[in-house]
Amino acid sequence: MDFLKLLNSIDSLIWGPPLLVLLVGTGIYFTIRLGLIQIVKLPKALKLIFKAENNGSGDISSFGALCTALAATIGTGNIVGVATAIKAGGPGALFWMWLAAFFGMATKYSEGLLAIKFRTKDSKGQVSGGPMYYIVNGMGQKWKPLAIFFAISGILVALLGIGTFSQVNSITDAVNSSFGISPKIVAVILAVLVALVVFGGLQSISNVSTKIVPFMTVAYIAICLVILVSSYNLIPQTFALIFKGAFTGQAAAGGFLGATVAMAIRNGIARGVFSNESGLGSAPIAAAAAKTQWPAEQGLISMTGTFIDSIIICTLTGVSLIITGVWQGDLNGAVMTQAAFASVLPNIGPLFLTVSLSLFAFTTILGWSYYGERCFEFLFGANKINIFRCLFVAMVLLGGFLKLEMVWVIADIVNGLMALPNLIALLALSPVVVSETKLYMDNLKSLNKSQNQHII
Repeated sequence: MDFLKLLNSIDSLIWGPPLLVLLVGTGIYFTIRLGLIQIVKLPKALKLIFKAENNGSGDISSFGALCTALAATIGTGNIVGVATAIKAGGPGALFWMWLAAFFGMATKYSEGLLAIKFRTKDSKGQVSGGPMYYIVNGMGQKWKPLAIFFAISGILVALLGIGTFSQVNSITDAVNSSFGISPKIVAVILAVLVALVVFGGLQSISNVSTKIVPFMTVAYIAICLVILVSSYNLIPQTFALIFKGAFTGQAAAGGFLGATVAMAIRNGIARGVFSNESGLGSAPIAAAAAKTQWPAEQGLISMTGTFIDSIIICTLTGVSLIITGVWQGDLNGAVMTQAAFASVLPNIGPLFLTVSLSLFAFTTILGWSYYGERCFEFLFGANKINIFRCLFVAMVLLGGFLKLEMVWVIADIVNGLMALPNLIALLALSPVVVSETKLYMDNLKSLNKSQNQHII
């Protein structure tokens, strides 16, 4: 127990104010240097999701890369994480989640850009990229220990944390409570399904992600909108609660203990970053595989991931929790979100949430299998990737049999450790981000100018 207490202390230290300030501070820095790119170029970025030319070297389409990244980010954080943040920090936590997402969009843009700029190919001809490559190829070989540190952290997170145990437990618990199926049986089925996809490589993961992620995202948004429409008269009051709680805290009400402004800030920013992963360095691993010749173009597409994840999905979840009043009760996590859905859709709501949670968690497993695989390839070479895949499937299987609190804490620690080398690299390579952005924007201007002249 003493060791677990020590790990919890380390976890609190790593995910404390310094890292959160560094994560948000990096976003603020890029927002200023790139001239509010997340506002100015958001319409262009959203258009590129479906209209990117995909004419550069790469393994999958830009849309496929985005869906693979979204597969890993849209998950329990959007359903469980938002509920936990509002429970601990009150409605005001949602405001700080928006703030973290807004600045995180500039960070995610920079990650996507650098992923394309410094990507390479492994011995089997597959594209490899991400923080470990832009550290080595962008900052120089003397920084390789930093890249190795990131890769080791990435493998540990994939095998022990976000990629396996937490997602598997979410699925097994949800299916068991809704359908009464044993967690062990669900884990075996899950392991088989994951193996079928993972051993097919990135193309297989991308194909599954591009089918499940858009469908489930649209369906989830639709259900949340039904909840909002059913209580549309409370929407102004709900947003008033969010803004008031962000700056004045929240008084105790019902089963709710009350939250200070500090609690709202800490929970909102921490859960926001955990949900959209801006700055953690995971998403650029998928972005590197996109077929594009312009690093900045993939940067814009990557940026939409944070917008979709946090600005849209987390907002809808949060507003649904507040507008239905369930945040003031004794419930927490997925059960709280389930209660919000059940209050408007008694029969369909809880069942839909179970399916949503299971599919979102399943695609998160797939996304993180690819992240871990690329980190493993960086350290040990492409010929040994099947070793990692076997280990990964084994961990998915174990997820239904084990509930090790210590493993989750270790996973949370290494997840935080991933961010440190990535943020150092982002700041060190910021001149590259700025120059590549200028190149792309100048190209867009010249294209628009020539098109206008052609029309005339």
